[in-house]
Amino acid sequence: MRELNETIQQRLTDAYESLHAAKKDGDVYLADLRQSEIDELRRIAANHDLPPQAGQPV
Repeated sequence: MRELNETIQQRLTDAYESLHAAKKDGDVYLADLRQSEIDELRRIAANHDLPPQAGQPV
């Protein structure tokens, strides 16, 4: 379970960074894509009773 948590947390970190960059660049399509990825990763984490990533919106 630790590996799953680490993988999800890393993917969330990467997705949030990409989301912020896309918003800064005005890339609406990429921002929507990254937000969908974040939503799915958070759903997976919740289904496995993993904590949300610290410092990120809930």
